[in-house]
Amino acid sequence: MGQLTMNGRERQEAAVTGTVRGSAVYDMASGEIAQARAFVRDFLDAAQSQHGLSVSARAVEIAQLVVSELATNVCKYAPGPCLLDLETDGVLMDIVMWDSGAVLPAASPADPTRIGQHGLELVLLVCQSFAVHREPVGKRIRVQIPLHDTSMP
Repeated sequence: MGQLTMNGRERQEAAVTGTVRGSAVYDMASGEIAQARAFVRDFLDAAQSQHGLSVSARAVEIAQLVVSELATNVCKYAPGPCLLDLETDGVLMDIVMWDSGAVLPAASPADPTRIGQHGLELVLLVCQSFAVHREPVGKRIRVQIPLHDTSMP
């Protein structure tokens, strides 16, 4: 179950550097995708209310969409544990998702007649950066999204 965590060192760092971090763990059972989306929303709400960071409403929606799509892929292709790390400096937000699946994601070729399997395409469209790294167990996906509408695609 996800929960916003911030230890004393992270609170100090947020005060000094403006960087805010949060982490959550999921088993990606039924309903966990909605919990991951809620975690992102709560994280960005806290970044605004507790740390004074500016976040556009559109960025909140895009961050939730990205996490939802990444979590859906975990459910479909790598069911099991999933780690979600969020970090922001108030300009960009890093979303990092680890899962135990060995297969690296790849966007399907464009096909307007294809039904479904457009999640990764959507993520690639709305993110400023996208990277996948193999881990000793599984993979880690890191994306960045801007938190202000002026720099959104």
